Amino acid sequence: MTLRVEQDGDRRILTLDRPEKANALSAELVEALIAAVTEAQAAGVQVLALRGAGRNFSAGFDFGGFEDQGEDGLVERFVRIETLLQQVARLPCVTVALAHGRNFGAGVDLFGACRWRVATPGSTFRMPGLGFGLVLGTRRFAAIVGRERAREILEGLVTFDAGRAHDIGFVTRLAPEDAWAAVLDEAAATSRAIPAASRAMLYRALEGGTDEADMADLVRSASVPGLKDRIRAYLAKPKS
Repeated sequence: MTLRVEQDGDRRILTLDRPEKANALSAELVEALIAAVTEAQAAGVQVLALRGAGRNFSAGFDFGGFEDQGEDGLVERFVRIETLLQQVARLPCVTVALAHGRNFGAGVDLFGACRWRVATPGSTFRMPGLGFGLVLGTRRFAAIVGRERAREILEGLVTFDAGRAHDIGFVTRLAPEDAWAAVLDEAAATSRAIPAASRAMLYRALEGGTDEADMADLVRSASVPGLKDRIRAYLAKPKS
């Protein structure tokens, strides 16, 4: 099992459940998430929460076994991650991401696709995709923190802690794990404050639509020949 799905009253909780792999996004986990999000929307779930088992939310793309895949297969895996990000970002319900520990890459993008972004004070975030030439979630991140700040963080492959993430608006609330149940209670109360149809219209009006451009940027960057060589070089570099 890579994903646990739980119903808790009027909210549904998706728990990334690969603690031995720091909840890295394997192809299996991404497909399980896409299926679970699809089912939640079809069921009319009003609060959808994502969290990670073990020591963190997610270490991002799972590079395990990438040498055994062709470049086309790797590109397809990144496309499916972008599909997941767009799906979560466009949900008409209240979405809550609950992060702790050290989080990387596509895991940070998944966190950023949610509207309520809650992190423990000790958590950290890093998006190293440009280190191997990948453009993923960039517009969404810039829409949240501002274009120049996004450029500074992404261009510098900067690791930023929860305090800074909160200061720049990427994290909407700092809360220890023992306070997360109260956060979900508040999310549920918020979901009942206005009709679901009104909330869906609000989200559409506020968020606009860049899905096609985001997917095109991702495919264009991932399809440049030599993706595996770039990944090898990135993995070989000392990590800060």
